[in-house]
Amino acid sequence: MAIAASELAADLGLSLQGDDVTLSRVAPLDTADPGSLSYLADKRYRAHLGETRAGAVIIRSADADAAPCAVLLADNPELAFAHAAARLHPRRRQASGVHPSAVVDPSADIHPTAAIGPLCVIDADVHIAADVELGPHCSIGAGSCIGAASRLVARVTVCPGARIGARNLLHPGAVIGREGFGFAKDGERWVRIPQVGGVRLGEDVEIGANSTVDRGAMEDTVIADGVKIDNLVQIGHNVVIGEHTAMAACSGISGSTQIGARCTVAGAVGMAGHLHIADDVHFTGMAMVTRSQAAAGVYSSGIPAMPNAEWRRIIARLRRLDLLHARVQQLEQALTAAGQNGPAPPSE
Repeated sequence: MAIAASELAADLGLSLQGDDVTLSRVAPLDTADPGSLSYLADKRYRAHLGETRAGAVIIRSADADAAPCAVLLADNPELAFAHAAARLHPRRRQASGVHPSAVVDPSADIHPTAAIGPLCVIDADVHIAADVELGPHCSIGAGSCIGAASRLVARVTVCPGARIGARNLLHPGAVIGREGFGFAKDGERWVRIPQVGGVRLGEDVEIGANSTVDRGAMEDTVIADGVKIDNLVQIGHNVVIGEHTAMAACSGISGSTQIGARCTVAGAVGMAGHLHIADDVHFTGMAMVTRSQAAAGVYSSGIPAMPNAEWRRIIARLRRLDLLHARVQQLEQALTAAGQNGPAPPSE
């Protein structure tokens, strides 16, 4: 949709400097045209600002003089851009009602304003609140509840008894409430432990494509308000994730781990089970978390990528680490036996 820059500025509480251009879309600085709105939040892209052809740019006041176009001044350009993009590219909502191909149990309670898409299956005693949207092929298990204005994009599976709060966004292939990974050993066999807990998702939660949240073994798995989970993430049974924590793709959280509020978990992080992670803890990419963390801060592990030749040299030295350790021990023992007060270099 097209909107004047002055109108957009007024809606978002921003100041406009320059021409009152008409904007119809968003685009990056380097590919924008005069009908586009762009933004600058990361100084790494400042080189593109002076050459942009955008009609307007959302920017901090300190960078405004370098812009060759109209500017919308914001203290947080990325946040302002998010709201502006939603105005310029509004999502088309599904029409209310139940598609003829959907299969709905007579006992299900579906609000008249909800939209149930093609080939959905809604089991007994399901409650679907106002303005919920279910895209094609969603499956909602018996006794589940979906809060107002939540959207299940497509092929989302909600297993029996799950509780999904208001304004949730569940992307294609998400699975909420499958049985947790719990087994007891019987000799050489594994015997499944019944998973009789549930899953509770708070309000404004987002679950990425093909991510899974397991139901609890005896108590519920809990995802608190405002949590954002990326694609291909595994949340084990009885995990508790605090408010406004964000988790990037390909991470895995083992069972019964508790993660605090406002944490960030970067891509491909693995967490062992039964850990306690404090509020405001941030794990960098590919961290292997095997211990609880009681203090806020940034935590890392793993070895970054490097040239292959350098990596091969390091591995060759690692293979000799046990031998080097044994030699050091022998030297220390020899020095002690000789009456030395501390380790000293052996004489040539």
